[in-house]
Amino acid sequence: MGNVVHDVIIIGAGPAGLGAALYTSRDRLKTLMLEKFMPGGQIINTDRIENYPGIEQIGGPGLIERMQKQVESFGAEIKTGCEVTKLERLKDGSIAVYCDKDKFSARVVILAPGSGYRNLGIPGEEKFRGAGVSYCGTCDAPFFKGKQVVAVGGGNTAVEETLHLAKFADKVTMIHRRDEFRAAKVLVEELLKKVNEPNSNLIIKYSTVATAIEGEGKVQSVKLKNVKTGQEEDYPCEGVFIFIGMVPNTGFLKDFVELTDRGFIKCDCAYLRTNVPGVFVAGDCRIGAAMQLATAVADGVIAAMMLKQYFRDKNWWNEPVSDLLQPGGW
Repeated sequence: MGNVVHDVIIIGAGPAGLGAALYTSRDRLKTLMLEKFMPGGQIINTDRIENYPGIEQIGGPGLIERMQKQVESFGAEIKTGCEVTKLERLKDGSIAVYCDKDKFSARVVILAPGSGYRNLGIPGEEKFRGAGVSYCGTCDAPFFKGKQVVAVGGGNTAVEETLHLAKFADKVTMIHRRDEFRAAKVLVEELLKKVNEPNSNLIIKYSTVATAIEGEGKVQSVKLKNVKTGQEEDYPCEGVFIFIGMVPNTGFLKDFVELTDRGFIKCDCAYLRTNVPGVFVAGDCRIGAAMQLATAVADGVIAAMMLKQYFRDKNWWNEPVSDLLQPGGW
């Protein structure tokens, strides 16, 4: 096993990893995918997908099943239950990947371990995930048309997603644990302008946290608590959107590639190169990611295409973004 040098090892079999594997395996590159659990990533928990081009509606498991069959039909090998613990760039330029008791090596590695949504950690959150609890307004807002929802958070993403929710829901109540937002000033101004409109469907509860999500089979209310007064209330709603950030699955990369303070992989966002030659990144684990299904797949495709440039010319790794970005450049 250790003597086989793959052309490409892809760490993570979510949409980004599968997108990359489709292109590398179809190009007849010897491709190995290493997945800690089962293929799919976060999207496997999504019941309905309506924003993936060309598919009107599909469940996350159904889409991943199709993608997996497609990449395997071109010869990609997927190893599940294989947790990567360490990577090492060898003297010959290849990358060693350590997984439990096994060691693999490849000419190129694509990092696509994904990210997980940061949880509130309150009763009912896990129970109603997919039954009223959501972490993506862009993905799920249309399913709450005409309903009352609560949005939790105070950063840029929280404000942007809450404004998006307000285009669909009858009433959106945004709760924030502080008495002022930490989002960009321009976003806060847009939010407050919407709140102050006549007959606005958007209200804000400051200094407020959610302590529990309740319901029978689906979300029916959320328990709210004012952190200054201690006053509690049962607040009726049909959905709870949690926008408090993402946690990248990059702990095993801490001493290998450059990471941000929050653990996201640093890269140039055009070619998806990391600071380690031969190591690309794709999907929600990188800086600048849009955290969407379509863009994750696109990342995988870009990394798969750019690695061929690296195969042709190792010195390309240190070259600046250039004419390769022109149509047909690569």
